[in-house]
Amino acid sequence: MARPAEAGVLGSLPPGTADLHEIQSRIKSGRTEGHFYVALLGLRAYGPLALDRQVRKGLGYSAFARFQRNTGIPASAIAELIQVPARTLTRRKSEGRFAPEESDRLVRASRVFGRAMELFEGDGSAARAWLTAPQPALGGLVPLALAGTEVGAGEVDSLIGRLEHGIPS
Repeated sequence: MARPAEAGVLGSLPPGTADLHEIQSRIKSGRTEGHFYVALLGLRAYGPLALDRQVRKGLGYSAFARFQRNTGIPASAIAELIQVPARTLTRRKSEGRFAPEESDRLVRASRVFGRAMELFEGDGSAARAWLTAPQPALGGLVPLALAGTEVGAGEVDSLIGRLEHGIPS
């Protein structure tokens, strides 16, 4: 399922974004400890306590915008994934900050996308394609839609782990 390392890990996503370079270089070097995937949100605090403080304070709207830019997922799909109605999203944009529970769901979305990027050795396009297509091992459900709950995100993560280790699903 994963692609060969020589497929050009750093050239697999739109150039010029430090966030993507950070994620890809960590995946390529095997430094995926902590919450490295929050780089997709433009964050660089990977420790659990620092991340918890940021989530409790509420992430800035810029984290949502960076996640959208870094993943190529439409803003409307991300809003649906993190369960923020369109009107609320507009309000969050003008306020500049998400509520803590919305921030937590945005971090969960970045975790799922980051894990999919690990599966595809840093290739964000392949991760996005896999996350947005029905997967037989998930009963034909779309991983990104399933990741709208913590239980569903856990199932997606479990499937990614099985695929990484070659365990039949």
